[in-house]
Amino acid sequence: MELNGDTLSLRGLSVVNGCQSLNTILSCSETVKKVDDAFILFRFYEIPQRDRADRISIYTNSQTAVKARDLRSNDKRVLSIKRSYELKYPDGYFISKRGEMAPADKNSAYVVNLSDFAKNLIAWYSQRPNLSYGETKVFDKYFETLFKNKQYSPEDIFALSTWMTKTLETWVTGNPLSFNETLLAMRAYAPYHHLYAIGMCFSILNNQSERVPSPSRSHEAAVKVGMVDEIVKVAGISLNMALEAAANEPQPANRVFSPQNWVKTKGCLAGINGAIRNYFNMLR
Repeated sequence: MELNGDTLSLRGLSVVNGCQSLNTILSCSETVKKVDDAFILFRFYEIPQRDRADRISIYTNSQTAVKARDLRSNDKRVLSIKRSYELKYPDGYFISKRGEMAPADKNSAYVVNLSDFAKNLIAWYSQRPNLSYGETKVFDKYFETLFKNKQYSPEDIFALSTWMTKTLETWVTGNPLSFNETLLAMRAYAPYHHLYAIGMCFSILNNQSERVPSPSRSHEAAVKVGMVDEIVKVAGISLNMALEAAANEPQPANRVFSPQNWVKTKGCLAGINGAIRNYFNMLR
């Protein structure tokens, strides 16, 4: 920024949330050149407190609201994760900003989106898949819990993304795992329960039901014995069995079982864990 007389010159300027204004300026640019008293009004803030600047960004943008997800893209912990991931996987890319696209020369298998990563963290590490679908809560209410004093290795980030990719391959129209129709209709949030079930398969097999398994070590072990698809299948079948068992339970008077409400309860997680144990017990 440089001030010469009455002229203020800015370099490296970024316009945030100003698409409509820029289009208006462009459309009027030729007309404006013909007059001498044309002005563009703007506000200029110089604020040392980052949190206050963030609040101004949020409260003064009403047309296209600035959300917690947008502000987190510049969080030092997110930037640290981005640097370490891209250093480990040079042909990969960590998308931290909403609307950002990975460069064309990057390997799509190694592209990770911050939003998806945070939702997967809630399902795997926090073991609360019923909260994963709410992006606003993930980046507002639970962000500090997920990222405060917690380091996620690039290997775990990649493995978690890979597990979720394999999971979503079963949530397609062909329905390869024969999911209950009501379960398949909840594709917006039920796959996170499927991801949770994958993690619990490893915990239960190792008699560590209260510990969170490492995504990278679990994926490495599954790849070594060629069991990735089988683990995804077992987890999906267990989720389906848990839903059907809950649907068959007696309901209180004047109450009807609701799958949409069931997946949001802790009882759902207990049902998934029980179904996984029963599945493994039958194999013994």
